[in-house]
Amino acid sequence: MISWIHFPFFALPALLCWACGAAFSARDCVRHPRTAGIALALTVCGLIVYGSFIALFWHALGRPPLRTMGETRLWYSLFMMLSGAIVYRCWHYRWILGVSTVVAAVFILVNILRPEIHDQSLMPALQSLWFVPHVTVYIFSYSIFGCAALMGVVGLWRHDASYLPSADPLVRIGILFLTLGMLSGCVWAKQAWGSFWNWDPKETWAAATWCAALLYIHLRLRHADRWRWPYIWLIITFVLLQMCWYGVNLLPSAASSMHAYS
Repeated sequence: MISWIHFPFFALPALLCWACGAAFSARDCVRHPRTAGIALALTVCGLIVYGSFIALFWHALGRPPLRTMGETRLWYSLFMMLSGAIVYRCWHYRWILGVSTVVAAVFILVNILRPEIHDQSLMPALQSLWFVPHVTVYIFSYSIFGCAALMGVVGLWRHDASYLPSADPLVRIGILFLTLGMLSGCVWAKQAWGSFWNWDPKETWAAATWCAALLYIHLRLRHADRWRWPYIWLIITFVLLQMCWYGVNLLPSAASSMHAYS
């Protein structure tokens, strides 16, 4: 039966596929169009291998592997590479697969060294049909905003405004999934705790992140000629996401949070 002992046997081959895909994508895909196809094929192969572990581990646990930080890092690595592949397919940024691979590798390494996996049981609040869609759409939105933040960093570094037209649809997709996550969380909270919104620390930071993403869209609509502040705001939004994801656990109020499941 699959357990975390087997994780490196799936993660390392997946990383090898992703690294090889990133190496092919670093070539000029305009002059060498076949390399773009090879890069995507290798990335997809890595996603299949990595996703197979998640599916098998889900079956072995008898519950969705979404309860602990270690388990959410597992999903984030998968979605980060999926988002990177989507961005590469749409806009052919040669650096995106390489950076996505580095990010995924960091999360995989942390999971190997400190997996943070608990027992098979789920507390009553997590035994809900909303558990899987709520957490997965949130983590997918995090990966989308991660790619947008990378564009912000590269755009600022190169003093190049050309990344903003690509970042705009990413932010819209990200905020769509973020909104779906918040709405499903509200319905889940009503079932579990009797109210849609409780100003829990996690909920408060989620609302701040959502507002930050809306502010980026506002900046782009009202000040389309400016590029530095939108890039900066992409990075700020991603920092707020990190605070919402795991930074809130470092706050004194985390102990009384309804989202403290461990």
